[in-house]
Amino acid sequence: MSAQQGPEQAVTMRDVAERLGVSTMTVSRALRGRPGIGEETRQRVLAEVAALGYRPNKQARSLRSGGPSELVGLVVTNLANPFYARLAIGLEEVCLRQGARVVLGSTGGDQAVEREVVADLLERGVDGLVVVPSGHDHSHLGGEQLRDTPVVLAAGPPMGIEADCVLVDDFGGTRAACRQLIARGHRRIGFLGLPPSLWTGSERFRGYAVALEEAGIALDERYVSRHRGDSALAEETARAMLVLPDPPTALLTANNRNTVGALRAVRAGGYPVALAGFDDIELADMLDVPLTVVSYDPAEVGRAAAALLYERREAAAAAQPRRVIVATTLVDHPRPRQVRDDSSF
Repeated sequence: MSAQQGPEQAVTMRDVAERLGVSTMTVSRALRGRPGIGEETRQRVLAEVAALGYRPNKQARSLRSGGPSELVGLVVTNLANPFYARLAIGLEEVCLRQGARVVLGSTGGDQAVEREVVADLLERGVDGLVVVPSGHDHSHLGGEQLRDTPVVLAAGPPMGIEADCVLVDDFGGTRAACRQLIARGHRRIGFLGLPPSLWTGSERFRGYAVALEEAGIALDERYVSRHRGDSALAEETARAMLVLPDPPTALLTANNRNTVGALRAVRAGGYPVALAGFDDIELADMLDVPLTVVSYDPAEVGRAAAALLYERREAAAAAQPRRVIVATTLVDHPRPRQVRDDSSF
């Protein structure tokens, strides 16, 4: 420990990186003997570590002993949404092959919490971050704020910073689903959306609105709801739409939580309504209500994010940010065939 550091102020990997003007990832790789940095840089790091008296975090080191030697942080907004579980599986699949372990943090959609989670992960010396952003201010995810730790955004594009990102075709998928409902004769289509402040919310609403406009159908605000995905609220909203004097003949939902709410409303009221929704849902093929879903593999979002993260680590710092779009497809889940009861024979 240097003379400047008291016992209550242990030297961190960030301190070493700041003194040398390098990233925490570079310090981490030098200490672990990992490839990807020059020998001169490695020696500079080791010399500075010795001068400052840096000691690796014992807790993090014990977690890694006998297993993966690097950490990748994943920051998501809502652990209750199955999308994030699948995303994490895809991310971990690639990271484990690279000798890294994934550490998960959840923000509840609160940007202040997101800043705290990101800062905590950086302090723990993560070698990269994949973040599902909570809001529009991404300044805390910029290169200077992260001390050059590589970051990839998932499910939302960077705003105010330059960063790699992986997006789902939110606009195209919703537009295709709405077009299919229109092609099947529906003119009054209710939309259970997401807040316009969310990228997914604005893009999926745009897909719905464009499909209506292309078909010459005026957008009726009575048939539109844009709230954070919550099945109970979606059920309540769907019920309100379906008791209008001229109710929608079809409902289009912006995510799987809203689809669940719409299904409950339709089933409880026995309404003859067509349903289509973004995100596939488990057991959709077993429902007694026909359902069309905008399908894609959330694990592919995680795999693509991991690929970008590792490519960024090897790329020059000035390399242009990249954007990957995960494609969607429409899948029809028809009503299951009725099984005849032969018990009376």
